[in-house]
Amino acid sequence: MSRKTVAVGFVGTVLDAGKASDRWNRWRPTVSLCQHGDLLIDRLELLHDRRALSLAEHLVSDIAHVSPETEVCLREVAIQNPWDFEEVYEKLQDFALAYPFDLDAENYLVHLTTGTHVAQICMFLLTESRYIPGRLLQTAPPRKREPGPGSYSIIDLDLSKYDRLAQRFETESENATSYLKGGVETRNADFNAMIERIERVAIRSGAPLLLLGPTGAGKSALARRIYDLKKARHVVSGRFIDINCATIKGEHAMSFLFGHRRGFAGMPTERRGVLREADKGVLFLDEIDELGLDEQAMILDAVEHGTFYPQGSDHEVTSSFQLIAGANKDLAVEVREGRFRADLLARLNLWTFKLPGLAERPEDIEPNLEVELRKLMSRGEDKIAFAANAWRRYVAFATDPASRWSGNFRDLSASATRLATLAPRGRITVGLVDEEIERLKTQWSAGESDSDFRLVADVMGEEAAAELDRLDVVQLAEVIRVCRRSASMSAAGKILFAASRTQRKTKNDSDRVKKLLERFGLEWTLIKGIEDAS
Repeated sequence: MSRKTVAVGFVGTVLDAGKASDRWNRWRPTVSLCQHGDLLIDRLELLHDRRALSLAEHLVSDIAHVSPETEVCLREVAIQNPWDFEEVYEKLQDFALAYPFDLDAENYLVHLTTGTHVAQICMFLLTESRYIPGRLLQTAPPRKREPGPGSYSIIDLDLSKYDRLAQRFETESENATSYLKGGVETRNADFNAMIERIERVAIRSGAPLLLLGPTGAGKSALARRIYDLKKARHVVSGRFIDINCATIKGEHAMSFLFGHRRGFAGMPTERRGVLREADKGVLFLDEIDELGLDEQAMILDAVEHGTFYPQGSDHEVTSSFQLIAGANKDLAVEVREGRFRADLLARLNLWTFKLPGLAERPEDIEPNLEVELRKLMSRGEDKIAFAANAWRRYVAFATDPASRWSGNFRDLSASATRLATLAPRGRITVGLVDEEIERLKTQWSAGESDSDFRLVADVMGEEAAAELDRLDVVQLAEVIRVCRRSASMSAAGKILFAASRTQRKTKNDSDRVKKLLERFGLEWTLIKGIEDAS
């Protein structure tokens, strides 16, 4: 079934005006829009303010006369001052957000010929930013002495000519990146640059995304915000499906992902599977490396072709979704050791973003802690505040390079919840902070043994890590942590050699770190995981 064509435009209070019989001798853009033989408008969404209602109703009658196939829907937009840029943009954006766009069944045209210049600019902005998922349409009157409705064309305006418009787009982008960061005013320059890149990619690309980072770094929350941003811009229309692949391992993984037909393995009903549930939406597969090689092969095929076979079925089904994959392991190492498919990694590697752990972003701990406290208060808690000396004590501990934050934001959220719950009358004291610090230290040290080995294994590979003495594992794990938190080898050296460096006349911190890494056959770029995040 062919899609319907839907046009959105303003009543032209000057160009469309006229009620006497001679109005048919003039070019009226809204009426003429519906008279082109090669452009059937199935529905016209005609925007107007209350003052133009009478004219709008006459246009409905005239359009019914020249194009009875066209349904005209009058949409009142309550604009007080049609020359107020902020008001017009806000009201039209409200219209766009509330309108039930159906991209599967309808194509949309945005008629820019009528309305004030401000309205035309705002409609252009909303279309180019995908709030209105359509194409821009300009109509023009016929040449002198030529009959007919005139001409129409798709237009392409040069946004660089309009400083205010460029500023508006910059504001929209800032709002989007702020949303992707969860409203936190993050201070880490590398993290902010990464989020800005993700914002551009999220709107413009439907290719798979790969989010790397340790457990608790926020991959799932970021994937959800990417989906919300795409949904608001009408880039996707389906659901967001969030799956942790570690929970679906085993014989039921195939059925869970791809579904099965009725009767397969004795099953009494058909199962759709999560890939079909994600049709026209976003599928987030966290810990994708936990899938078996067979499941990985079918995921790759479904991503590349949009089709797959449910278990026990001879008939292909289709599903068009964007895949976001998450992993907390080095997938290149997993490929080398035969646990992950090289072709799937190659497909995922187009857009790869590595989320740093909380300990690698110490400057972002304060703003995130403030956000956690605001969340607790928004859930009905009384006002919660740190005593000044308690705040200094907690922040000093939290940003110290020795603080592990092995659970990342989960650790921070849990810590803030404990402090808020135990605080008498909502006031967090030094005593409570000291108790919490000891609790965190104990918690981190309990899991340190295994985490040291995992950290070293992620860099060197499990076989090489297993050959190291335990003392070397502990030392190397600490070196890796410090290097990943540091912007340069010199900065890492200042932390690692804080005591001995003061006794040296010449302080070549970079060289000392380089030699320390060479002892284990490692390089700075491997430790930092430096790669192209585009």
